[in-house]
Amino acid sequence: MKNNLVWFRNDLRLSDNLSLFKATQNSKKCIGVYCFDPRQFATTTYGFKKTEKFRTQFLIETVSELKENLKSKNISLFVYHEKPEVIVPKLVEEHQIDCIYTQKEWTSEEVCVNQNIKKQLQSQEKFKNVPFIESYDQFLFSPDNIPFEIKTIPKIFTDFRKKCEKEGSILPTISVEKQPHENLVPNNTLLPTLEDLRFQTFERHPNTAFPFKGGENQALLRLENYFWETQNLSHYKQTRNGLIGTNYSSKFSPWLANGSLSAKTIYWKIKEYENTIGANEDTYWLFFELLWRDYFKYISLQQGSKIFQLQGILDKKYHWNTNLKAFNQWISGQTNEPFVNANMIELAKTGFMSNRGRQNVASFWAKEWQQDWRIGAAYFESMLIDYDVHSNYVNWMYTAGVGNDPRDRKFNIQRQAELYDANGEYRQLWLNQ
Repeated sequence: MKNNLVWFRNDLRLSDNLSLFKATQNSKKCIGVYCFDPRQFATTTYGFKKTEKFRTQFLIETVSELKENLKSKNISLFVYHEKPEVIVPKLVEEHQIDCIYTQKEWTSEEVCVNQNIKKQLQSQEKFKNVPFIESYDQFLFSPDNIPFEIKTIPKIFTDFRKKCEKEGSILPTISVEKQPHENLVPNNTLLPTLEDLRFQTFERHPNTAFPFKGGENQALLRLENYFWETQNLSHYKQTRNGLIGTNYSSKFSPWLANGSLSAKTIYWKIKEYENTIGANEDTYWLFFELLWRDYFKYISLQQGSKIFQLQGILDKKYHWNTNLKAFNQWISGQTNEPFVNANMIELAKTGFMSNRGRQNVASFWAKEWQQDWRIGAAYFESMLIDYDVHSNYVNWMYTAGVGNDPRDRKFNIQRQAELYDANGEYRQLWLNQ
């Protein structure tokens, strides 16, 4: 029987959480910790915050709900506004922790934090053998259940998809049992407020396409509404390129991004829906999008830091510009393309933008203006409620012509506006702000 610590990162949920499940199996004591890392709220070299107010507010709501949900299982969540490498070793000492459980991360910043924690522990004789158990827990098809070695993940999504659909398997979801009452240990830690993190409080914009709050319970309410109450899932493929309102797409991405909802939970709910309401191309298409999400993560896992490099995974050396005036025009919606402007204003005012919008503004930035695509990716990282490092950077590479696209394509912005905003309703909504 061991004292176990769960270090939560982008797996901010109670249900279908592999690290939490492992840590609560036959433990003497199990506690959790989440750190609001100050580095995530600092100003970048580009002059904007690494995480802006929209995702910060969503994160605070998410961790608050996680803390309550864990408490209902008699598990204490300690919350700090501090670097994990400062906090985790302290908790190991204070609670005589035998084992640390956490979600496996592989991108450079996250790996660096891991290494710092391990160094801190190994510098102390009594803690140098505390195991660090990491679990891949952000996939639909986990690495052990895909028909590929990581190094042989195909460069083309369709090849990945077809083989996974044919030969891969998706595990069932798992649940955590309620712990004995004595497992709930005294905990006077408080969540930081927006003000603590140096933001001003704000009201959600009345026209936002994402008016939802953070947290696992909120994610499950949205799933219930989108699937069962409205049956919008049955029309998903037809509406997914919409621009206005809450129901043109599932809007699951912010909860998926911080792990308050698992991809497996969505998948098995799709199967339940198909068995009850009926399967069609639309219900399949949500699964298809979850597969895209997996693919981006696997490309990131395979390629490592190449996804952050200007030449991308194709090692293509284009001429890129870096122009501050162009950047300010782009982010403030003052370019020569009204459709781009409307989307960038929506992002600035709400922290959200449709998939169709993202493709267009990214193509405009990287292809029309030939600006360093990494600046655009960093701005998305700052602003988006649903920022996910893998989806963001692999998508930007793809759009910039240095990623997983055999065709080096460029969007015809005006044609896109005609197709997806034929009556100009979307442009009118945001350009009149």
